[in-house]
Order: sequence, then C-alpha cells, then structure tokens
Amino acid sequence: MQHVFTVPTQGQGLYEFTRDVAGWVQGTGLLTLFVRHTSASLLIQENADPEVQTDLRAFFGHLVPPTTDPAMAYLTHTYEGPDDMPAHIKAAMMPVSLSIPVTDGRMALGTWQGIYLFEHRDAPHRRQVVAHLA
Repeated sequence: MQHVFTVPTQGQGLYEFTRDVAGWVQGTGLLTLFVRHTSASLLIQENADPEVQTDLRAFFGHLVPPTTDPAMAYLTHTYEGPDDMPAHIKAAMMPVSLSIPVTDGRMALGTWQGIYLFEHRDAPHRRQVVAHLA
C-alpha cells in the first residue's frame, strides 16, 4: 500500500501530520515515510508541549544559521537565497525517512510522540511525503 501526503508549510518550523497518517494506516506491518525534498526532514518528536518544537527550531537555527551570517561565509551555494544551503545542511543532519511499526491499524507511537515534517526553508512550500505500508 502506498500513499502521498502533502504537507503545506508556512516557512521554517515543525508541521505535525500524525492524524493524517493515522487515518490512512490499516492492518499490521511496517510503515515507511519518506520526504521527497532535499531541504526538509522528518522527525518523531513530542507533541504535547509546543515549546519542544520552538526549541528545536531555535537550536538548528543557531547550529546552522543563514548564509548572511559571517560564520557561514565559506559556503558557495548561495544563489537560491540565504536559507537554501543551510536547509540542505539541516536535511543532511536529520532523517528524511522514518520506520514505524503498525499493529491492528494503529501506529506503535508512544503516548507523546507525533510525526513531523521539519521545514528548513523560509518560504511556504507544499512538501510531499511518500508512505509505504508493507
């Protein structure tokens, strides 16, 4: 079984789409999610306290600032904007695919776990996440 989820974003941040996936899964098997973009990532992260998402965004923004930051002057891929190459770096550091067990039509996530697309670009996008349940 395969499906493509479209996750609209409004700039950098974490966008939860757990409910969309939960509504699609069925049966028992292994769910694989794969983001089809080189400037976004996938995460399983806490979904109870929004400060977790705020802090993750702040941490990665501090770790990999835009190319306008003097610390990033060594980068050469800058013609697509100051957020582009940092977005590629962040996506190289974080997962672009996830594996989640599914039992009797339910993902085996923990109580406070949610599935997030981590958008690394400033502009809005419509990101595609391919789901495969086997």
